Amino acid sequence: MASKILDATSFYAGIPFALQEKYYTTPLIFEEIKHIKKHHGAVNALIELDRLELLEPGKQFIEKVIQKAKQIGDFSELSNGDISVIALSLQLSGEIITDDFAVSNVAKQLGIKTLPVMTRGISKILQRSLYCIACQKEFDSGKQCPICGTILKKRLTKSESSSNPISK
Repeated sequence: MASKILDATSFYAGIPFALQEKYYTTPLIFEEIKHIKKHHGAVNALIELDRLELLEPGKQFIEKVIQKAKQIGDFSELSNGDISVIALSLQLSGEIITDDFAVSNVAKQLGIKTLPVMTRGISKILQRSLYCIACQKEFDSGKQCPICGTILKKRLTKSESSSNPISK
């Protein structure tokens, strides 16, 4: 059975409080959810009962996630906590429980299964590209079009089917 890694949306949805499974998350996600006062005591109880383990992913996994996120254009959409959850899933060969599109997209690009919480999940793997609205040309990086100087915009491109919704 694959390890289940939780991102912040999993805690908001109450996943670790409702099911009797062992989960993993990162210290960065734990910091993100600390403001959930009504569940904070419950989160600490999960840790004490060994149903939730906080793990720091290895640097090589973080670097791999960052590299892939930059390659597909999702890097600016990810928080450090998001990157840490994807990296931990890669390290543990686990599944991420999330509704976050950018997390799901990068995870799927890395071959990590994602399990949606309150949505149907993403059905396509997408990449973001930069394009000039004036010239209609695509670019790998930059803020302005090197041809005409127009500010570059992001758009989603290159999709393929890849759905794997959570089974309840």
